[in-house]
Amino acid sequence: MPLTLPSTTDHEDIREAVRALCADFPAAYWRTLDEIAAYPEAFVDALTKAGWLAALIPQEYGGSGLGVTEASIILEEINRAGGNSGACHGQMYNMSTLLRAGSAEQKSRILPRIATGEIRMQSMAVTEPTTGSDTTKLKTTAVKKGDRWVVDGQKVWTSRLQHSDLMILLARTTPLDQVKKKSHGLSVFLVDVAEAMKAGMTVRPIRNMVNHETNEVFFDGLEIPAENLIGQEGEGFRYILEGLNAERTLIAAECIGDGHWFVDKAVAYGRDRVVFGRPIGQNQGIQFPIAQAHIHVEAASLMRFKAAALHDAGQPCGAEANMAKLLAANASWEAANACLQTHGGFGFAAEYDVERKFRETRLYQVAPISSNLILAYVGEHVLGLPRSY
Repeated sequence: MPLTLPSTTDHEDIREAVRALCADFPAAYWRTLDEIAAYPEAFVDALTKAGWLAALIPQEYGGSGLGVTEASIILEEINRAGGNSGACHGQMYNMSTLLRAGSAEQKSRILPRIATGEIRMQSMAVTEPTTGSDTTKLKTTAVKKGDRWVVDGQKVWTSRLQHSDLMILLARTTPLDQVKKKSHGLSVFLVDVAEAMKAGMTVRPIRNMVNHETNEVFFDGLEIPAENLIGQEGEGFRYILEGLNAERTLIAAECIGDGHWFVDKAVAYGRDRVVFGRPIGQNQGIQFPIAQAHIHVEAASLMRFKAAALHDAGQPCGAEANMAKLLAANASWEAANACLQTHGGFGFAAEYDVERKFRETRLYQVAPISSNLILAYVGEHVLGLPRSY
């Protein structure tokens, strides 16, 4: 089926509305939060009340029923305005697991409350300290005992948990040596964070180089009601994997927003900063790197829209989602370096916000999937080369 990709003028109503909301949270707001390592509660509340964080929730559950294309534009505009979508993007892509695999009862009970902002589902616990991206070998277990599942183990890089009411948890329910395929025997659970904190789950915050709330989580005999199992027992890896294409497309959009922010910032400074009697943007050594970064951001944006269009059409999009994320992460990092170089010493001054955004966008070379793993995916699954790991 042929795809129609959005043009630069499509969805302008969404862009304008998100920009207007973001205008109430200027650079000083984000700079202050960064200084005190605080969560942007007011911003996330405003996004929720405006309905933007319910974009992917179907209308029958109180959401907007929009696609990944529109969700990507929302996140892009947040980052282009100087904000950081990392504080709230989990609610976008975590939704995929519940929408695809959740029961009718789970969806009707949870989704309307998320849409209104009564509760948040911002957190997903998958990664572990000793297995990293080798998810099928995770060691957190869930054992069925009567009408409960008992969870033991440890997770790391579990983000936004302290500001989330519900968490998606991936645990092994059948030992690895008892399954025919290593991706089998993993199950997904819905965890009530407040209840879990009183009954076997402990959280240790991880201080990091950006203002991003993330944690190490320990489970010691945590009991989860049987009805909190999402989908079929043992099929959790597939559910999580299906949601990753949406995640990577949305992360690509954030990088594109960052890239535009850096280019816009560099262009403005290049026009205004006069040295040796001329604007520094007149010098090719300044002008060309900014132009090159802009070109790469625009190219990455097209791949983002292709991945999103395929996802929204229900077509396979794994290759496109991975390539969009790689291209966008590289483009935003290139733009960050061009912007910092353009500003010279002032780029290191907090009041210019370049160093804050520089730190934030560097994350996407590593997470939520490293660029090397994307190259390995393309090498094996797109080009047909032997598996490299």
